[in-house]
Amino acid sequence: MDLRRLWKRALLVAAATLAGCGDGGDAPRAQLEARRAALQQTIADDPSAIAERVALARVAIMLGDGVGAEAAVKGALAQGANAAALRPLLARAHVLQGDGRRALAVLDEGTVIPEMLGEAAWVAGDVHLANGDLGRARDAYDRAVHELPRSAGLWVDVARFRQANADARGARDAVDYAIELDGRNSAALAFKANLVRTTEGLGASLAWYDKALAADPGNAAALIDQAATLGDLGRYRAMLVALRRAAVLAPRDPRLYYMQAVLAARAANYALARSLLQRTRGELDAEPGFMLLNAVVELELGGEAVAASWAERLLAEQPHNFTARRILAAAEWAGGDPDAALAALRPLVARPDADSWSLLLAARATAELGRDGESADYQGRAAALNRGEAVPFAVDADYGLLAAAADAAPLDPVKAVPAISADLLRGDTARAIGRAARLRDANPGVADAHILLGDAALAGGRYDLAIEAYRAARDLDAGERTTLRLANALYRADDTAGSGAAILALRDRQPSSIAADRIAGHLAMDLEHWEAAIGHFDRIRSRIGDRDAVVLRELARAWAARGDDARALALIDRAYRLQPLNAGIMELYAALLERRGKRQAAADLRDKAAQIGR
Repeated sequence: MDLRRLWKRALLVAAATLAGCGDGGDAPRAQLEARRAALQQTIADDPSAIAERVALARVAIMLGDGVGAEAAVKGALAQGANAAALRPLLARAHVLQGDGRRALAVLDEGTVIPEMLGEAAWVAGDVHLANGDLGRARDAYDRAVHELPRSAGLWVDVARFRQANADARGARDAVDYAIELDGRNSAALAFKANLVRTTEGLGASLAWYDKALAADPGNAAALIDQAATLGDLGRYRAMLVALRRAAVLAPRDPRLYYMQAVLAARAANYALARSLLQRTRGELDAEPGFMLLNAVVELELGGEAVAASWAERLLAEQPHNFTARRILAAAEWAGGDPDAALAALRPLVARPDADSWSLLLAARATAELGRDGESADYQGRAAALNRGEAVPFAVDADYGLLAAAADAAPLDPVKAVPAISADLLRGDTARAIGRAARLRDANPGVADAHILLGDAALAGGRYDLAIEAYRAARDLDAGERTTLRLANALYRADDTAGSGAAILALRDRQPSSIAADRIAGHLAMDLEHWEAAIGHFDRIRSRIGDRDAVVLRELARAWAARGDDARALALIDRAYRLQPLNAGIMELYAALLERRGKRQAAADLRDKAAQIGR
């Protein structure tokens, strides 16, 4: 082979290798498929083609076809292509096949030409991010951005990295820059939709999903995320349409089965939900939402042991997941093991803000074990229907050791957060606020940092600082965890109108929020806006059924105020069956019975209430 031919081949390989590096290559799927077919035909006509094989590898990567990309790269290498030029593409092909270890090994096998150093660093960053090694991922992405500063696709992955670091503001800036570079980049638009869903609400995100799908109708990931959003908005028919479209594009994506299982469970078709969950073939077993849904479904189908197993797995990952703990307790109780049920409930019922359901189950478990005094205490707390103040999670380590570790590394959340909890438990709110403020100042784009400061300030009675911190957190994450805190702080600061506005804003952003409807319902009751209260509490009832005595009681009060005693009586009767020891429920029940002419039954209830109150 003469020198001129070698140079020609090298230039062809370089041109094909570098094609698409700077813009992310996010063309619609149909165009990519057509391009792939044309390249395959060219290669069939000229098996010695190198540039076309490299271009084919790039197209396969854009289509998410790791196997096809690997075959194309190896075909180019077999025809004499430069391995140092193609090493990053081969590594990317392995990433698409889920083999990050092999991708890193390929990058370490030899040198990479200068023009491909950015791509190599980009691949390494993606692998480290997937492995949870955020330090190495940061270093790799820094190198990649230095080499490819105007790659929209790279900036989307940088946004993902920043989101993994809980840096919501940094993620937003990165994806906005990606869209500035390429306004038709479907991956960037879809990621923006996901961020807007968190920061501005479910409804606001739909327009961004529409933009992502207009740019690339074949973006299955965007369709799946759009379907999840539609489901959370209660638009189940539209959700199914999106899922069916996604199933055509990615028929084996396990998220499709999971989301259909969610719909089936909401419709109380638990057998179908179980079947759909099993079709994920274990690919989502490590996802918290998947574990929780499995636990619920198995419990409803009588598989107590399996339900307990799923709940225990979730608690191993999230020790403070109260829902998982309640499911575990219910599964153990249904399985005939009151000791295990009580053990699961202990961390809940030991808290002053324990919910009445957990207290009632603890009462039944202790009664079954012959501990009548303890059972009566739990029953009394449950009947009050008034939850106490939440307390910080307890820390097991010695306070001196925690404080010393946090003082030595004040910007390390792993060391600072336990010390803040310990400070709050000791009543040293000033020190807790100081530690939290330093963390917030070092992480202004992280919602959790602002929440931590707000929690410390609220505990110390610094309502102005708490409100400021919670508002900053809500700008980054407008979900329940930030908005409910803000509403509580505003209420404590005697800003009832501001508190109500925050709750209604949450209700508008997340129509599926039970907490928002619950608080908005109580606010409407206080203002005697009976129609609004009925609307809020009816939405809760449609989601959870007749399992909440407070919701039933408030609905009964509202309907009675509107003059519909028959409906009110049916509701208060259900509330009474759930909480037969609550004096307030008995008083309302008695009043309604008396208005219906049942004076003796009303008198009997009032007598019972008086005896309980003694």
